[in-house]
Amino acid sequence: MKLTFLHFWVRALPCLCGLLALPLSAEQLFLYSGRSKALVEPIIQAFERETGIRVHARFGGTSQLAIALQEEGRRSRADLFWAQDAGVLGSVRTLFASLPVELTGDLVADAVHTERRWVGTSGRARVFVYAPGRVASGDLPEALEDLADSVWQERVGWAPANSSFQTFVTALRHLEGERATKAWLASMRANGAQTYPNNSALLQAVAAGEIDLALTNHYYLYRALERNPDFPVAQAFFAEGSPGNLVNYAAVGVLETSRNRAAAERFVAFLLSPKAQGYFVENVFEYPVRDVVEHLPSAIDQTEIHRVRPQVDSNALDDLSGTISLLREVGLL
Repeated sequence: MKLTFLHFWVRALPCLCGLLALPLSAEQLFLYSGRSKALVEPIIQAFERETGIRVHARFGGTSQLAIALQEEGRRSRADLFWAQDAGVLGSVRTLFASLPVELTGDLVADAVHTERRWVGTSGRARVFVYAPGRVASGDLPEALEDLADSVWQERVGWAPANSSFQTFVTALRHLEGERATKAWLASMRANGAQTYPNNSALLQAVAAGEIDLALTNHYYLYRALERNPDFPVAQAFFAEGSPGNLVNYAAVGVLETSRNRAAAERFVAFLLSPKAQGYFVENVFEYPVRDVVEHLPSAIDQTEIHRVRPQVDSNALDDLSGTISLLREVGLL
């Protein structure tokens, strides 16, 4: 019996010492992040160093995390939800508290929910990427409808399960109507559009010659070119005002059920700070949502994106369930 008791304490002592070493008074936050760990972990760690607040992050697909929050309801431990795009965040907006007006006063107009339930943290534009060696500049599409032409048969890639694509489809429904959107999706499927799991896979597929063109977000190519200046892919916008040039926002909201709302709002403020905005621009090549970044990389041309983007209110892109239903009806999910 004595040996057993001694054995227990020998095994337990390292664990107890570890617990005693922890700062018991340290604040903690629980973050659900649809943004990838590799992308945002550096800025989360910077927040922890600056504030002493520990952030426990659960990473996953934006749509899947939104579903998890709905299922968990008031039982959820989450204090914050940082989504890949505002469309999905808007679909669960009733779960969020209204943010203080001082957090949102000087942001880009459509980067804030009308009731301040979410706030954009960085902007991203929809583009198409293509293989210059296989697609001449004179043959580039001007409109989404062009991609359903037989000349593009089995040459185009997309990612219907990706939340950014789904928000684009929601915008298309809003701008063009349900019938026209369904017709375009069906015509693309009939024309042999190739399905990939995400935007990174689309970019690699174009580079590898599997497809010649893909619908994606603007910053993936810039990140690839930073690693390899000879990466054999280029990108372009559709004609001015096309839904294919949608600008959307990565966005964050504080849960109504947060147990540490003050610290959660502090995290939001940090994401909007010059330090974090600079990180999103310089490391991720996204657009800032506040005028606090002195020097933008040459790739980030805000004048160009404001010229070509469609006029659509980000607050109108919250009908995720309708988009999911449509994609299933067409056979894409």
